[in-house]
Amino acid sequence: MISCLQTLLLMGAQLVLPGRVLTAPTIPVNFLYHDFLSGNANKEIHFSGVKLRVDPAQATVFAVRGDNVTLPCRFLYEPELSSPREVRIKWSWLPAAGGHETDVLVAIGSRSRSFGDFRGRAQLSRDFPGDAALLMTRLQSNDTGRYRCEVVDGLEDKSASIDLELRGVVFPYQHPRGRYHLSFPGAQQVCEEQDSSQATFTQLLQSWKEGLNWCNAGWLADGTVQYPITRPRVPCGGHDLAPGVRSYGKRHLNLHRYDVFCFSSSLRGRVYYLQPSRKVNLTEAQQACQENGAEIAKVGQLYAAWKFSGLDHCEAGWLADGSVRYPITRPRRNCGPSEPGVRSFGFPPPQDKHGVYCYKSEDE
Repeated sequence: MISCLQTLLLMGAQLVLPGRVLTAPTIPVNFLYHDFLSGNANKEIHFSGVKLRVDPAQATVFAVRGDNVTLPCRFLYEPELSSPREVRIKWSWLPAAGGHETDVLVAIGSRSRSFGDFRGRAQLSRDFPGDAALLMTRLQSNDTGRYRCEVVDGLEDKSASIDLELRGVVFPYQHPRGRYHLSFPGAQQVCEEQDSSQATFTQLLQSWKEGLNWCNAGWLADGTVQYPITRPRVPCGGHDLAPGVRSYGKRHLNLHRYDVFCFSSSLRGRVYYLQPSRKVNLTEAQQACQENGAEIAKVGQLYAAWKFSGLDHCEAGWLADGSVRYPITRPRRNCGPSEPGVRSFGFPPPQDKHGVYCYKSEDE
């Protein structure tokens, strides 16, 4: 009896019992599960002895704001397939400032769709079979972070990650009333007003390696408060502490007040010093730039011109935020400290007389 029941179940027949009908699962002819899937000691699953691999080609891609960038990714089969297969490709993004991973693009065959701020700026390369590279246009400051390239073929799901970092310059920024007046939202706002974004820890660390030495603590994009020290001294933690990036950790985003570290990447135009026939106050400086077919430069633009264009001028000039600064790439007598940098006179009274730094965009 048991033998007959097993035979009926395997054949997919209906077994009638008092008050119920049992239908056994139908097993396709010539289908064996272990022939379709197999595995190895690394718990890698592959089809019929064919293994799927995803390769990002490089760990990090560097770019500047406004550029077009390619994040490389390719998938391949081992051994190589005789004919292409339709796969699902998904790119996702984890922001450098922290947060949740979000979708950038999903593609199946020739169909694709991009999402959120990436809509219209992201597409697949498809230059060769297995090419899953992500092409991004008009790169923005907040596009930095870790991107994940995921390829799905049936039950196989493989992925690889690649970091996108912007080249640029980190600069400390204080409120016009002095140090430690900025909440986290206020810090975000002032960086945006100066044509920049809040710096990430990675960007601040790189700037410290390049010599940034600043004793005042400032907000970073992840909500922490830190500052870089290359020359330990008493007001900055003491002589006994090693050089490094000092951290206050997370702070209350609205209650606590600090300075901020901003990040500027690239310059879509030209910054230059305009010397009117006479020194001018802040209002006259704004008018002088307008009459010259430009606008008064922002702090982030001046730092970018110093960093990327080598702007070097020993005369102080007004900027859009009401500060007075000047950039030095070749330190010399009567031009401030012995290191290159952007010198600051702070926020003098707006009626004071100075020159002015103007900014003219590429379009103009």
